[in-house]
Amino acid sequence: MNAVQVLAINPGSTSTKIAVFEGTSPIFIQTLTHSKEELKPFGVITGQFSFRKNLILEQLEDAEIILPSIKVVMGRGGLLKPVESGVFAVNEQMIEDLKNCTYGEHASNLGGLIAYDIARSLPNARAYIVNPVVVDEFNDFARLSGHPELPRRSIFHALNQKAVARDHAKHILKKYEDLNLIVVHLGGGVTVGAHKKGKVVDVNQGLDGDGPYSPERSGTLPVGDLVRLCYSGKYTMQEVLKMIKGEGGLVAYLGTNSAREVEERAAEGDKYAKLVYDGMAYQVSKEVGAMAAVLDFIVDGVLITGGIAHGKYFVNRIISQIHRLAPVHVYPGEDEMKALAMNGLRILKGETEAKIYF
Repeated sequence: MNAVQVLAINPGSTSTKIAVFEGTSPIFIQTLTHSKEELKPFGVITGQFSFRKNLILEQLEDAEIILPSIKVVMGRGGLLKPVESGVFAVNEQMIEDLKNCTYGEHASNLGGLIAYDIARSLPNARAYIVNPVVVDEFNDFARLSGHPELPRRSIFHALNQKAVARDHAKHILKKYEDLNLIVVHLGGGVTVGAHKKGKVVDVNQGLDGDGPYSPERSGTLPVGDLVRLCYSGKYTMQEVLKMIKGEGGLVAYLGTNSAREVEERAAEGDKYAKLVYDGMAYQVSKEVGAMAAVLDFIVDGVLITGGIAHGKYFVNRIISQIHRLAPVHVYPGEDEMKALAMNGLRILKGETEAKIYF
């Protein structure tokens, strides 16, 4: 039996995914779900650190994983200062920023923290993150919003977008760095990135900013009306923020964040559900068109990925509007655990060098 090499850790808001890989083969995969009741006592997300770390160690012990054989621990990258794409060694500065939520609070902040703590308890292991959501490869125009107080920021599904783009390039026997691609991630949030010769030079800010509405996020809103709503006295700041992230999009229109449920309702004759669902596809298609313009309409392919990409009706609605731009390829779901592990393997093989966060 080959030595275990890579442990991958991916904390989400209500789950913690863990996987152990021997080379390119997963030998253990587990998703731990956390109820709101379990997490409520911790208050801030970083307060969940020991709770989640101990659960991970218990699962690894139950699976009889030999911890000393792990050489790399890969954590999901969290909200950090803007960085270029690549693999980053977890260091003290990164730990400080993640622990203090210096650049924002998100469950993914726990990835680097837990990976570092587990790695330092092992004899020959190192901790890394790869392609966190704050990967920033914007061109200068992309930062301009229309007001210097409100610059556009690069926050998107960098890990999955980069992994899908690289896998696609490999599949067609090309280099990612030689292609112009538009990658569409369809999940709880939607991000559409313009990948120009290996760099994401523009993308909508899918965390709580612009772009298409999605199952849980409002996307771009009429800005004047939003300002007036904020000062109407009807809502607190936290309530407005929830309208934008968590209770926007499909939740706001239809009371559910399940794209599958909405598609079923539309198929059963619910005209309003169909209107809202088609509207989401329409907005995604518009964003693809915008990113085509960023790439001067020189597009080698449009890649559609994420959980909602399993829905043929929704994907076909998008394809019907964008197919003249470039060949469209659908890669349903997301395999972030594999992406984490494969980048860890690249470090072990010396195929890439870890970057320094400072």
